[in-house]
Amino acid sequence: MRSLTTAAFAAFSLASPIAEQIPITPFRSQPLIGFGTWNLDIFPENTTAAVSIALQAGYRQIDCAAAYGNEKAVGKGIAEGMERANLQRWQIWVTSKLWNDHHAVGKVEEGLNQTLKDLGLDYLDLYLMHWPVGNAPITGKLRFDYIETWHAMEKLLDTGKVRNIGVSNFSRGQLHRLIKSSKVKPAVHQMELHPYLHQEKWIRMHQAHGIAVTAYSPLGNMNPTYHDDDSDDTESPPLLLKNPVILNIARKRSCTAAQVALAWGMSRGTSVIPKSSHEDHIRENIGATECHLQKEDFREIVEVGRKWSTRFNNPGEGWGVHLFEGLEDS
Repeated sequence: MRSLTTAAFAAFSLASPIAEQIPITPFRSQPLIGFGTWNLDIFPENTTAAVSIALQAGYRQIDCAAAYGNEKAVGKGIAEGMERANLQRWQIWVTSKLWNDHHAVGKVEEGLNQTLKDLGLDYLDLYLMHWPVGNAPITGKLRFDYIETWHAMEKLLDTGKVRNIGVSNFSRGQLHRLIKSSKVKPAVHQMELHPYLHQEKWIRMHQAHGIAVTAYSPLGNMNPTYHDDDSDDTESPPLLLKNPVILNIARKRSCTAAQVALAWGMSRGTSVIPKSSHEDHIRENIGATECHLQKEDFREIVEVGRKWSTRFNNPGEGWGVHLFEGLEDS
């Protein structure tokens, strides 16, 4: 398999072929394309089937979270998919995330243990702090410093129940503070990235520090959570996969619009975790590794990002906190 070395991240060329792995440690690499499970399906049996199909279709990374409320169904899908694809545990990468109500130092390992139980696994390849926001489970009051939570996550590495730890949805200041206050640097930072939200400088900063980046919602506002089909809103960007620029590139490169968006993300050196409960889309998305974009395509997508520059996932107002401060879209 081809892979990017950490040193090569900063010099990564937009026209480079898509690598299949991102090295996280000298001994373990993260697959460049993974399968997301957020809002996968309202029916557990469909979630199980989708995860199983994904592994059979060639995905080797499954992205989960306690907050998604479906880890039991996902775990069944992992077991079924591994059996049908004749896979061993070491051949797949499983990520999950610590939710906000388990940020207290004494509850961090409890959250991990519940996730492992629900997934039916002995360990995770990557455990992320889902948000830099900790709240009391009953009152909801914000009360925990993410630095203390991170130090508790560092201790999980000694248990053998997690191989790597990382963060998600951090701001520039929060990440710098965490790095300066910790023994273990985040292996991965998962964040919203797509052609409507490039954050190029933010990505380059991670790559310069040897922190891998995973893009969630890589298909932008295609998730129903992010758009209203009945809305007459003309100020919001069009559905990403119906954007004329993306469609035109897809025609030129004999790819689908989804494959263009995913190939763009992977070619920037970030892993991507699209989700779908439909088998044809599951297989279509992993085909993005064969979609080869040209420099002119990247220039056109840069203009798409400049025109719209939209973040779709920001629960900060509802939580009473400011998120993503200091980033390019803020």
